[in-house]
Amino acid sequence: MAQLVNRRQFIGGSDARVIMGKDEKALLRLWREKRGEAAADDLSRVLIVQLGLVTEDLNRRWYELNSGHRIGDIQRHAIHRTIPWMAATLDGVVKETGAVFEAKFMLPWSFSEEAAAEKHMAQLQHNMLVAGTKKSVLSIINGGGKWVELSIEADPIYQTILIAAEKAFWRAVKTGEPPMLFDCEPPKPRIEAVRVVDMNTSNSWAEFAGLFRDTQAAHTDHERAKSELKGLMPEDAKEAMGHGIRAKRSKSGAVSFDLVEMEARHASVQ
Repeated sequence: MAQLVNRRQFIGGSDARVIMGKDEKALLRLWREKRGEAAADDLSRVLIVQLGLVTEDLNRRWYELNSGHRIGDIQRHAIHRTIPWMAATLDGVVKETGAVFEAKFMLPWSFSEEAAAEKHMAQLQHNMLVAGTKKSVLSIINGGGKWVELSIEADPIYQTILIAAEKAFWRAVKTGEPPMLFDCEPPKPRIEAVRVVDMNTSNSWAEFAGLFRDTQAAHTDHERAKSELKGLMPEDAKEAMGHGIRAKRSKSGAVSFDLVEMEARHASVQ
């Protein structure tokens, strides 16, 4: 019960995700929890949540092994230096860079690094504000047996909106007036490439790699042909035709090409 009371006294990183989200029912449920009118959801039987908890230590050790960095301040409860109701229980802080460390477990279906960063953006930006840092690391163990590291930097514009949304929500908690959705789109993550990946085991990669190799020379010739044809087209010509190719010049001066072989054959028969 003490843990529930503590969570009622501040807005945390996982709360930020709800406040900045699009689910009105989840927002109202969180509002009632903070007001003490409803109990927090029992997550002990939610498998994906439990997988995240049991893999957190492995996630941290795997990150340290692959990055060469060390994680400190594990599970430290931090409070914003000027906003007392804004807090976070940090998964850790990277000692060498000061970046906030966030460990996640995600399922492999339709997984993408961009979607993962967007999903956890509010929590990351919130935790960076609380920790007073401009960097964060999202370390993800994928249910498909893969590990992904994403480096996400602070976004001042989004953080300004985040603080405004959280202030409005906290005011609603204190006054009893139901909160409204902010419905703010998270910033597109500027993901730093940090890995070299071996794709030799991917059949799809093999298929399209072969197609890329086989068509490389043809593509080069195709682009050269377009360039030469554009140069041969008279500057005052709106359209030019010959040998099954038609070139059209748009009002902006751009030249496009299409095939007219079937049209030419049809005309010769007539």
